[in-house]
Amino acid sequence: MTSEANILSALQAQCARREYCVSDIRRKALERCEGDAAMAGRIVDSLKADRFVDDARYAAAFARDKSSLTGWGPIKIRFALRAKGLSEEDINSGLGEVDGNAAASKLESLLRSKWKSLSEEPDGRLRLIRFALSRGYEYSEVERLVKEITN
Repeated sequence: MTSEANILSALQAQCARREYCVSDIRRKALERCEGDAAMAGRIVDSLKADRFVDDARYAAAFARDKSSLTGWGPIKIRFALRAKGLSEEDINSGLGEVDGNAAASKLESLLRSKWKSLSEEPDGRLRLIRFALSRGYEYSEVERLVKEITN
């Protein structure tokens, strides 16, 4: 079994390279501690105390990345962050970091691109709406954009 100091050092190095939430780092610590929950708890507490792991910071980075890079909407981002066990406060502050104008522009771009492949299909408009909703956007926003694009 690897020593607690070695595991802590390895996880600190991982956290220095990219953001992790507490639940992800707890899982990694448990794996490295071979199921020793007490040791994993001490390691996670140390990482939190030294601010290597911060759920609010993770939520902000996750929301910005998913919105700008993959085109996810706020609903899908919220569900993903909830699945990771983040608090509503951290989720809301993370979603507050998303540039609303850039997200709307990304959605419009995605819909215009998708419409090119669906425009000849009889149920293309419905499929376009489903596509946008599956990306996690509000129906009212999707409906407005779909009307604009398909007319």
